[in-house]
Amino acid sequence: MKNGIHHHHPRAKDSIAELKHDSRALLAATADSAEAGVAAARKRLAQAISQAADNLQQNSVQKAKAVDKAIRENPYKSIAVATGLGILAGFFISRRFRRI
Repeated sequence: MKNGIHHHHPRAKDSIAELKHDSRALLAATADSAEAGVAAARKRLAQAISQAADNLQQNSVQKAKAVDKAIRENPYKSIAVATGLGILAGFFISRRFRRI
């Protein structure tokens, strides 16, 4: 962490927490500015970031539930798709290592 801002790439759930933390660090860094324009911009930024993080989290949960429902309703199709993707990934990975 440098200047209160994280410099790693975590998963989506951790990204939301990181976004909130980084926005708070930015807002704290500009807290000493007395200009009205900066104060208004800080307020809009805080609201926008909070709303975006909440929307991202809600959308992620909704997508995860939809995927879970689809897998539970079609377990054999899910297994077939996962197997096919695994075979394709293995093919491309092994092909790449043959070139090296």
